[in-house]
Amino acid sequence: MKVLAALALLFGGGLLVAQTPGPGNREPGTASAPVLVPQSPVASPRSPGESLTIYLMTMGPGDEVWERFGHNAIRIVDAARGTDSVYNWGTFDFEQPNFIQRFMTGNTEYWMKEDGMAETIAFYRYLNRSMWVQELDLSPAERAAVRDFIAWNARPENRFYRYDYYLDNCSTRVRDIIDRVTAGQLKPALSGRLTNTTFRFFTQRAVEAQPIIAQATDIALGELADRPITGWEAAFLPEQLQEQVRSVQIRSADGTVHPLVKREQQLFAAQRPPLAAAPSDETIRNVVIGMLVAGLLAWLARAARSGRRAARIAFTTIASLWAALNGILGLVLVIAWTATRHVFIGHNENILQFDPLSLVVAVALPLAVARGRAVAVARTVTRVVAVIALVGLVMQVLPWFNQVNGAVIALALPAHVALAWAVAALTVQPERAPTRAGAASSQVASRSAA
Repeated sequence: MKVLAALALLFGGGLLVAQTPGPGNREPGTASAPVLVPQSPVASPRSPGESLTIYLMTMGPGDEVWERFGHNAIRIVDAARGTDSVYNWGTFDFEQPNFIQRFMTGNTEYWMKEDGMAETIAFYRYLNRSMWVQELDLSPAERAAVRDFIAWNARPENRFYRYDYYLDNCSTRVRDIIDRVTAGQLKPALSGRLTNTTFRFFTQRAVEAQPIIAQATDIALGELADRPITGWEAAFLPEQLQEQVRSVQIRSADGTVHPLVKREQQLFAAQRPPLAAAPSDETIRNVVIGMLVAGLLAWLARAARSGRRAARIAFTTIASLWAALNGILGLVLVIAWTATRHVFIGHNENILQFDPLSLVVAVALPLAVARGRAVAVARTVTRVVAVIALVGLVMQVLPWFNQVNGAVIALALPAHVALAWAVAALTVQPERAPTRAGAASSQVASRSAA
């Protein structure tokens, strides 16, 4: 499961992050917590919706990759029926048919699931994940509209949807329901708020505790992930929706304006450190790693030039593996951009650092260094790859390119430059075949000398 989760992040969009299956899929434990209940339950409602209380429920991060971004749901308490239910849109199953294929192409299916409040609390306490509820100050008609829409959504033909991590996930579904029942008042309220953040900002912040996953997502996300986003867009993240609605004012049918959130309560406080306020800048770390790789390649190449057979073998092995990995990642980025629905992998300048041409290097380099074959190909392609990577660096200072990928450039560029130098140092430039005119001149010179 962890491998699949890593692939999810690598492929962005729906891949990157899935929410935890509903409580019915695991042993929930037996813990309990105080629950916010309606202040004035109505046993015999005078109009539809009066017996209902609607809550936005938010769960904090967990341990697994797909839990790092939190979760949320809508809770409905029906005093007339004596029910207390939680509805979430973050359910998936690794065992569902064609999961991998759907995952890779950006067609992952998620669905809505209903659970009881008691088992939901027990489940998230068991996972040591914080929980909050915010009672929404909706009119009886609006509360009834929430209930009716969810009843429609729960039908087998309506409960599945194509998951997109940023645009259509568990949190955006909850956000859109609140906007729907308030006659579209939530969207303009949040769209007017600039957050000074990006999709990449929130993604890297959530996964930075797992360096390999963090590096994979940084490589996978393209320029679209670096566009400044509004509060409405930031609400793809449950904690952001929770924070944004706290200050939203809505207008009732009678013209009065009041806060959307009537009251809020934390049901459980997890014993875990909070996420950092902002993701760490990994540029310096990547510069060190990139220079170490480049230095190793250069040192092995110099040792190989002096006739050390072990150094030549080591250089050839490490350089070929680096080129193969680089080329495979580049090919994955190209395919994801052109042949899948993972929108946020597109327009990705990291293709200039992880270049599919490196696959040619991975084949030609051992032939050139070990056997003196394909020398021209190895020398030319390593130089081309290095120049393309340098172009990516230059693009960082040009106003038309806005992708934040300096850390990725710092990781890959030094090795490209070192590899181009090393291949040139370890191979001999093939002599050009004499042209026909040159050959004729040579023959005339020979006869004259005779």
